[in-house]
Amino acid sequence: MLSSSIHAVAKDSRQTQARMGSPVHRVSMGDPWSRKVHPDIESERRQQSFDVERLTNILDGGAQNTDLRRKVESIIHSDPVFNLKDNYFMNRYERYEAAVKRTFHIQMIVQRLGWLEQSRELHYAIRAVSGNLGLSIQYIFLKAVRSLGSEEQIAKWAPLSHTFQIIPTYAQTELGHGTYLQGLETEATYSADTQEFVVHSPTITATKWWPGDLGRSATHALVQAQLICSGARRGMHAFIVPIRSLQDHTPLPGVTVGSIGPTMDFNRRDNGFLRLDHVRIPRENMLNRFAQVLPDGTYVKLGTAQSNYLSMVVSRVELLLPEIIPQLQKACVIAIRYSVIRRQSQLRPSEPEAKVLDYQTQQQKLFPQLATAYAFQFVVNSLLDFFQRSYGAILDKDFSHLPELHALSSGIKAMITDFCTQGAELCRRACGGHGFSELSGLPALVMAVTASCTYEGENTVLYLQTARFLVKSYLQAQAAPGSTLPQSVAYLTAPDLAKCPARRAADFLHPEVYTRAWAHVAVRLIKDSVHHLQTLLQSGADEHEAWNRTTVIHLQAAKAHCYYVTVKSFTEALEKLDNEPAIQQALKHLCDLFALHGILSNTGDFLHDGFLSGAQVDVVRTAYLDVLLLVRKDAISLTDAFDFTDQCLNSALGCYDGNVYERLFHWVQTAPTNSQENPAYEKYLRPLLQSWRSKL
Repeated sequence: MLSSSIHAVAKDSRQTQARMGSPVHRVSMGDPWSRKVHPDIESERRQQSFDVERLTNILDGGAQNTDLRRKVESIIHSDPVFNLKDNYFMNRYERYEAAVKRTFHIQMIVQRLGWLEQSRELHYAIRAVSGNLGLSIQYIFLKAVRSLGSEEQIAKWAPLSHTFQIIPTYAQTELGHGTYLQGLETEATYSADTQEFVVHSPTITATKWWPGDLGRSATHALVQAQLICSGARRGMHAFIVPIRSLQDHTPLPGVTVGSIGPTMDFNRRDNGFLRLDHVRIPRENMLNRFAQVLPDGTYVKLGTAQSNYLSMVVSRVELLLPEIIPQLQKACVIAIRYSVIRRQSQLRPSEPEAKVLDYQTQQQKLFPQLATAYAFQFVVNSLLDFFQRSYGAILDKDFSHLPELHALSSGIKAMITDFCTQGAELCRRACGGHGFSELSGLPALVMAVTASCTYEGENTVLYLQTARFLVKSYLQAQAAPGSTLPQSVAYLTAPDLAKCPARRAADFLHPEVYTRAWAHVAVRLIKDSVHHLQTLLQSGADEHEAWNRTTVIHLQAAKAHCYYVTVKSFTEALEKLDNEPAIQQALKHLCDLFALHGILSNTGDFLHDGFLSGAQVDVVRTAYLDVLLLVRKDAISLTDAFDFTDQCLNSALGCYDGNVYERLFHWVQTAPTNSQENPAYEKYLRPLLQSWRSKL
């Protein structure tokens, strides 16, 4: 670790560089054109209204974390093994091998420098290579073991996994079942005679399908299966199953395993399938923090039925900040930087072509995405705080916070992945034709974040799980007025306004105004969903039919609730920045934009009961358009604060120096198709061309 004095000097130096507009660690020193910053982007940085370095520190959780992250980045980026540019010219097999190679090299660095298993250094190293690593499901496996395993099991399996004495995967999804875990068909039947579980795939649809690292890499799988003991089915439980030999990597007896083939830009993940034919494992291989099977086959329940889902909650919470949100952040950085370099048409006939970012329509595309990226940073910080307060208690079998944690993690995951997917695609489209190029970095971001809408829970299903919690909470509030509700739904019992009192554009820029507006709409939609559900029940429909016939309404309510929670988290984060007035003001513009953009995108919900009038919606639009201009002044500074290195962005359009066209032209020169002979010429093009000569 650097000494405190070096920390201070480095920080002062970077702050000076940031004010000058050309931080040394961000400008490539290769070709002559890369030694200077493009004047169009340099002019943007000269007008910054706040200390970019300080905002970076806030996002990192402290200046010491920023310094440590940059130190790790310098280690990673100085090693040519971690160069990502060649990814764009690799086939799926080469990308898989390169990803595993990077993991191997990071492991060597971990051992050499003594980084701990869950250290910030390792987290920053993974960030530096943008997740372009193999064997990444190891972390899901470890989280599951720590959540569902006993202390003895953690002590056995965690070190084996962390040091790669085994290569684990997490096998839950099946060919015929995904998010509906109760429908999983894989069985684990206990044999008291041998004190073993017999793990079996009874049908083709019971084949485990999609687990990362399973196709060619994993030696062990944490298999979610239906437990059968003493002749009774006990529901889903987790079992550790060896699947490949540790001597020669061949499949073990009874194991059929392989790759599922090409996927949407997920090929480095080595997604695979697994069929188990009466594979025997010892009794100790069932993770038993919340349930045990005794030697004689007696089943001992130590938790709730929901406790076996804890590993999914953990994974869902912990993937948002490092894996999902950065995809939108990077897309914003690339698109906004490119939009101040790209000039198109004229705003006035007598002037040069304008920066694309000066057009209101481009601001309308990009600035809500930037606001969303910041909003999600703060709501996940809030979720992580709640998770950290609750997780230890849950492991100690205090499950009082588990329902709320499950509901929050489900809804927030669904909202974030939905919005990040839509936002990344909007950023790509905002870059015009160059957004189609892989070298822009944007197609890869879009493909990667699109997958997140499905893994760790399909989003519609997750929203509906949040909706069930909302229905229960609302009914509890109605049945026992004055009762204390979980914090995230306490607004269900708060006093409400029938109509919004705001009249002027400035009124709608008060956080308490738009926060109450979102609370009002969320409460109304939840109340409406409960009313429709109860009406069907009273008409004779059973509870399952009634639920299915109202799911669209429940979905709408859950989405409004999640938006309200995010707006509220953003405003609370702003309140903590009173000692940073310039940063607070810049972020408030984004908070305003996020809240108002949501209102304008869902005007029907606000007009439905007269909470807003048509005239008020017009005023909201005026306020929104005014905020676009305010964000425009700080757009580059707000993206610079994310502090992604050029190597991490891996984008010809999004580099810090703004030399877009030179870099794009330079990169394509290295494409294999521009340095190798064209095999189609001799086979097809030449004969085709020559076939016409005799006729000319």
